[in-house]
Amino acid sequence: MKELFFDESIILLNVAAESKQEILKKMSTNLVEKGLVKPSFIHAILEREEEFATGLPTEGCSVAIPHTDIEHVVHKTISIGILKEPVEFGVMGDDSETTPVKIVFLLAMDEAHSQLSLLQKLMQLFQNQETLKYLYGESSRTNIKNFVKEKLDLSQI
Repeated sequence: MKELFFDESIILLNVAAESKQEILKKMSTNLVEKGLVKPSFIHAILEREEEFATGLPTEGCSVAIPHTDIEHVVHKTISIGILKEPVEFGVMGDDSETTPVKIVFLLAMDEAHSQLSLLQKLMQLFQNQETLKYLYGESSRTNIKNFVKEKLDLSQI
């Protein structure tokens, strides 16, 4: 089992995007360029988001946690995108509703059980409004990386 790859190069700050498709393409393309996912990941993540919405209307700052099947992943990773302006994502479990997402946690997991474990940890993280405010307001990739590593205990994923 490979260790999760998570560094500053996959934390995108102040990203301008007009739509969920645009932010997902930008984040996925970055992972493809780094060799962390296969080129098929881009289409797969867009397709899955259309079928299963991942927006979460959390207190203070909505988030999205797009992910797709393990066969598109080379090395498990989490990419974080902090948007300049919110974009609308369908609400998880009710895609007739949308929520203005400011933070995207793009997951690329190489094992189904590690994806579930990470989703559970992220859900706990999202319960804390102050945590989300900190992430949205922070301008240092290194600070975000260290904060998320500490909060999620990524060594266990």
